[in-house]
Amino acid sequence: MLKQILLLTPIYVTIFWAITLNTGLRKNHNPRFFLGKFMFFSVIIYFSHFLYFYSFLDYYAYIDPFYQFASLMVFPLYHIYFRLLTIDSEFNLNKHCKFLLAPTLLFLLYSIGVLFVDFDKYKIWLFDSSISSANAGLRYLNIVCVLIKITFIVQVVTSLIGNNILIRKYGNNAKQYYSDMDESSTNKVRVLNLSMIITGLASLILAALGRDFFRDEIIGIALASVTFSSMLFTIGWLGNRQKSLNPFYEIPENSNEILFNENFSNDAQLKLMAKISNLFVEQKIYMDCTLTIQDVAQAVGTNRTYVSSLINQQYKQNFCTFVNNFRVDELEKVIRLHPCYTNQLLAESCGFGSTDSMKRAVFAKTKENSFQVWKKGVMQSKKI
Repeated sequence: MLKQILLLTPIYVTIFWAITLNTGLRKNHNPRFFLGKFMFFSVIIYFSHFLYFYSFLDYYAYIDPFYQFASLMVFPLYHIYFRLLTIDSEFNLNKHCKFLLAPTLLFLLYSIGVLFVDFDKYKIWLFDSSISSANAGLRYLNIVCVLIKITFIVQVVTSLIGNNILIRKYGNNAKQYYSDMDESSTNKVRVLNLSMIITGLASLILAALGRDFFRDEIIGIALASVTFSSMLFTIGWLGNRQKSLNPFYEIPENSNEILFNENFSNDAQLKLMAKISNLFVEQKIYMDCTLTIQDVAQAVGTNRTYVSSLINQQYKQNFCTFVNNFRVDELEKVIRLHPCYTNQLLAESCGFGSTDSMKRAVFAKTKENSFQVWKKGVMQSKKI
């Protein structure tokens, strides 16, 4: 019974997130939906594991080619997901087929071998590949399996390194677009990549030891189940909340928007600064916790590149820091007027998306680690 629960747990986790991520309407949903496709292939993998380790070997023999295909698809799909968070606005087969070519080709080669080998001999080889055989078809399958293992290792290493490069290169762009400290942070996306690194390392260890090692080893199955289930749940949970890391995507260097910005006159800059100041000082636009730089650009009648450049150059701040400094100033006023407000009510009253975002904003501006200590200092300053 314990073995059955352990084998079914990652299936339940991946099915849950495959359904959740592929349903619902949400702004910036393309990466989220695509992560749901990643979870779908993960369902195939862990369902195959269940059939294999629970000794439904006759059934497993039919699904094994699809298991091999799914195993080769998950890391490329995960890398494409990161590209959708950073540089690609949507999935495009012509653009992304290079990441899926090797899995598809090896799946076809493996399937051809399975079709042309006697099925009984194939099943014997499948569950004991160490058996030497003079059969040319089985030798062919052995070669393809070696290629699959090599490809899998290369995929794990290259996709995770590629994801890290994308985070480093485009992580700052979120701070130039979102005003919420949580949405502009790269913490969630770094944990997403770390979770997949742990999953990849566990997969490599499993591949090195061989599935036969775990067939009757309940402790090994338990460790694998807990590791994969927890990491995949973390990926699903964070992926369901993660917005695009680079909402701008890449702006071509010859963009008219950038060229025009270079000729932005001092007089035009002063007028734009006055409009932005009015929005924040008089209209308190920062009270909208969902505020983005696009909203500000529309309100002052220009484009986001101008607004972003002006804030960066004149205030020496990114957009997120600029907005949250106003929110922290507002927070000080509210604390002095209403010292009994809860943290949740304070956050809601000052335009923060959450109490965590509020605390991060306070730390970013004051470097005070303890929000309560900072709050107490604000309240004492009122008495003075």
